[in-house]
Amino acid sequence: MSNVKEVLMKILFLLCACISILAVAVICIFIFANGVPAIGKIGFTDFIFGTHWRPNSGEFGIFPMIVASIYVTAGAIVIGVPIGILTAVFLACYCPKKIYKVIKPLINLLASIPSVVYGFFCLVVVVPIIQELTHTSGKGILTASILLGIMILPTIINTTESSIRAVPNMYFEGSLALGATKERSIFKTVIPAAKSGIMSGIILSIGRAIGETMAVVMVAGNQAIMPNSITSGVRTLTSNIVMEMAYATGLHREALIATAVVLFVFILIINICFSIVIRKKDK
Repeated sequence: MSNVKEVLMKILFLLCACISILAVAVICIFIFANGVPAIGKIGFTDFIFGTHWRPNSGEFGIFPMIVASIYVTAGAIVIGVPIGILTAVFLACYCPKKIYKVIKPLINLLASIPSVVYGFFCLVVVVPIIQELTHTSGKGILTASILLGIMILPTIINTTESSIRAVPNMYFEGSLALGATKERSIFKTVIPAAKSGIMSGIILSIGRAIGETMAVVMVAGNQAIMPNSITSGVRTLTSNIVMEMAYATGLHREALIATAVVLFVFILIINICFSIVIRKKDK
């Protein structure tokens, strides 16, 4: 009887795995089947490196949106990663239990807040501050980076904390026994041992930042032009799709799907690069 249950469970697990793989495969097939022909019609160079997005004139250059996505994501990583990692170190190594019981649920709550709420908060709080400080519209790369930096915090904090706690305590104790301070033991022994998990958290955060749409639409300025400063209004790849897909037809619609292809490849390249870096460091 136990063998039958084991076989049934194996079949169930296999089916679940197959459904997951099938879902990814169907999405990939749909995106590439509808997007790649559009790139061929527009021309690869004109589509990727074109600096003008004017669908009514037949111009579909997405280079400004690629640059905007890179800038906004990089800004979010610069803001969110140090804060997230240091917060995780505090929770795992320094935080008293009574305070931990308060902070941890709040961080989990941060992860469950809808993105549109983040966008609204940023619109009424951060945008006026940026307006006052820079004398601009307040909507642009800097504001979007701050917004995304806050949004990726729960992912970085939770994955980094879990990775630090998974490191055997003997690493930390051994470092202390050799005369290192507590801070040096954490940053020179524990965190390097947990780097794979931390890097995974950063990769997930990059995926969250580059794929975020609604909140970014509210604070990025939505201008499909090349940014010339950190406060310039920009339009990211995801924003471009969501803002125009509702009324797009013909080649315009296909170009938007092709934008999704570029976004997909972009995320794929980031994942591969990080995997290569981690493997080289592990050798």
